[in-house]
Amino acid sequence: MSFVSLVTIPQNTNNPLQDAIVQSINLIDYSFGTGVRRVVIKPNLCYYWDCTTGQTTDPFFISSLIDVLRQRIGPDIDIAIIESDASAMRCKYAFRMLGYEKLAKEKNVRLVNLSEDSSNGIDVSCNGRNYNFLLPKTIADADLKINVAHIKYTVDPIKLTCALKNIFGCNPYQKKFKYHNDLGNVIVALNKAMPFDLTLIDCNVAAGVQPRKIGLVMASKDPVALDVVAARIAGLNPDKISYIALAEREGIGTRTYVAKGGEIEFYRALYPRITFIMKSKGRVKRVLVKVGMGRRLGLE
Repeated sequence: MSFVSLVTIPQNTNNPLQDAIVQSINLIDYSFGTGVRRVVIKPNLCYYWDCTTGQTTDPFFISSLIDVLRQRIGPDIDIAIIESDASAMRCKYAFRMLGYEKLAKEKNVRLVNLSEDSSNGIDVSCNGRNYNFLLPKTIADADLKINVAHIKYTVDPIKLTCALKNIFGCNPYQKKFKYHNDLGNVIVALNKAMPFDLTLIDCNVAAGVQPRKIGLVMASKDPVALDVVAARIAGLNPDKISYIALAEREGIGTRTYVAKGGEIEFYRALYPRITFIMKSKGRVKRVLVKVGMGRRLGLE
């Protein structure tokens, strides 16, 4: 059984995001330990969408996290913000367009494109299949690895993009579409190959039909438990998201959780309606589904 925290970002403090991050970490009894010198932070920079869309991680969230790390661990730790090139996205443009170049200068941290990082091959088995990935040196050498994800639903077979899926971006291979026919297995395999120590969720703004301000920060040491809670918030049934169950079977975490802080149903009620594309008589339609109405569509 794993702790998953849910914290509403306060409105009347000097550092609301920083306070929410600290509270979320405290609720799960997380300790950074001693001997941490090198830290990597993996935001969700899936494309060039600004954070106000709810699709990418807010650089101000990462800035606040950096302040927390330097206060709790030490002012001289080496911090690298990591991402990799994707089929339709290049890090050098995403870092610039989404505010991360400015952040790196202000906070004196490094931006690392994992697709340009030195790496070594790593073999991993998952669900009876064998995979070989490149393990970037920046990740391999880190003493502390922090995953900062978003809660997003998707129309492809995986249904949910959150903690486990965000590690897919740690794969330095640029043409990631080659994995899409085996995406669930690959997500789990990459989490086995590159386990992270802590996951935070930046859900101040949630993506949907229209982006909606939710003001939620979450934390867990267990990405599987966190994804179960995230699925429920998004109006999805985690039991119907096969790669979450696979991740539990492969020893990444557990689907059994204790929610601490806010109530799941409170955030579920705030979350935007599900939107997806379907074909009808040769025509493409955009369909909106209210939370709680997705059972007949296989979403709940």
